[in-house]
Amino acid sequence: MYQLWQAGLVGTTRTGKRGLLRTNADFRRLWTAGAVSQLGTWISGLAIPLFALLELHATVLQVALLTTLRTLSALLVGLPAGAWCDRLRCRPVMVAADLGRMVLFGSIPVAAALHASSIGQLYVVVFLGGVLTVFFDVSNQSYVPRLVGRADLVEGNARLQMNQSVAATVGPTIAGLLVQWLTAPFAVGADALSYLVSALRIRAIRSPEAKPAVTTRPALLRDIKEGLTFVFGHSLIRSIALYMATEGFFQSAGFMGLLTVLLVGPLHLRPSAIGLLGGLGMLGAIAGSLVAERVAEFLGKGRCLFASGLAMGVGALLVPLAEPGWRLGCYVVGDAILGFSIILSVVTETSLCQLACPDELRGRMNATLRFLYGGAMPLGSLVGGIVASAIGVRPTMWFAALGILLSALWLIRPATSAPIEAP
Repeated sequence: MYQLWQAGLVGTTRTGKRGLLRTNADFRRLWTAGAVSQLGTWISGLAIPLFALLELHATVLQVALLTTLRTLSALLVGLPAGAWCDRLRCRPVMVAADLGRMVLFGSIPVAAALHASSIGQLYVVVFLGGVLTVFFDVSNQSYVPRLVGRADLVEGNARLQMNQSVAATVGPTIAGLLVQWLTAPFAVGADALSYLVSALRIRAIRSPEAKPAVTTRPALLRDIKEGLTFVFGHSLIRSIALYMATEGFFQSAGFMGLLTVLLVGPLHLRPSAIGLLGGLGMLGAIAGSLVAERVAEFLGKGRCLFASGLAMGVGALLVPLAEPGWRLGCYVVGDAILGFSIILSVVTETSLCQLACPDELRGRMNATLRFLYGGAMPLGSLVGGIVASAIGVRPTMWFAALGILLSALWLIRPATSAPIEAP
């Protein structure tokens, strides 16, 4: 990442002006925090299911339940989180969430050292970690426009998505090596340390954050209702929300909970090979981060979002074609297309929604969108685990990939809408 920045690929924009990473020290601190914590998250994202499969001998359904519990938090606390975050400063919420996740994920290597690990502990950690992640992400999405301003939103979101792209590329490779060298639970310890670094970097941001300018506080349920009413009353954001929920269901059903099972079981790959192939495939995510701003400007944000949804479905359809030997390339190419299109999708949908939403509703809008997307995911992973137990992993992935492709139909309206005027 540092080399990309020095080369000007990250720190400057298409017009040649000095970018946020060079001109805004506080954004640089936020960006660094995200880079480190995202890397740790990708390490534990592979290390935890590998731990369950290889050392705790979990079943396909038990591995799918890890995804269910990790994403269930969005369904349970997503809407209240948005209302609470609109009442609070964002930075303290993010710091507290990071420190809490450090303690939770740090308990996994401690339990392993004491020979007290269990699938039950993993369930508790991923669920509570998911709850804290909801608060962190909702606060973070609300904080970015306050820190960089509306004029730099697309660039800011693209730079932050670059963190995820790089982490998705190198994280699985590092995770595979750490699992093979140190065992999976101790690889998760790297994730715990990453949250500590993130908390310290966010705490170091110097720009004062104004307290939300609301003198009277309506009931929490009324706050939640306002967020729901805004999202479903805004035609463009409603289309994006329905797409996110549908795509999240199928992505979770066929890929988030079952991909590691496919790689360990039918493909018989070692942890280091799983990490290496995952890293190669996610090079597409880096490409997506580098060109997201240009593509969104060239196509228009709405058309870019629709195109990325279609491309996501195409990439998903390639993954189940993977077999031992040369057909492993289907997994790498499909994963690269998925990474590229997911980054385009996230950058454009985030920018569209942020631009369309008034400041005082942004936390509740973000939480509502996360509730719909994250709420569909535990249902999807549960259904995927049950179906895969009955008909097999690969047929379930085919079904889910087709669902991802068809989800893009929700994006026809954003693709044909006029550009958004910021409120």
